[in-house]
Amino acid sequence: MKDFFEGIASLFEDVLFLPLDALRELQDDSWLAANGLNFVFVLIAFVAFFYWMKQLKTFDESGEEDKSVKAHPFLGKNADLD
Repeated sequence: MKDFFEGIASLFEDVLFLPLDALRELQDDSWLAANGLNFVFVLIAFVAFFYWMKQLKTFDESGEEDKSVKAHPFLGKNADLD
C-alpha cells in the first residue's frame, strides 16, 4: 500500500502540478501574465451576473411571478403567526 500512495504523490508532484509550477515561475517575471487565468474567471463571473440580473428583470417585468404573501408555503405559515 505504501507504494500505491507514493505513486499517487509522484503523479501529483511530477505531472499534475507542472502547470502550477510554471505559473509560480512566471509570477517572478510578470504578475499580470501569471494572474491572467484569474482575470478570465472574474470576467466569466461578471458576464454570468449581468445575464442573471437581466433575466430577473425580464421575469419581473412580465408579471408572471406570484408575489402575494401566500405564494410560498413557508411564507404563508409565517404570515398566519403575525
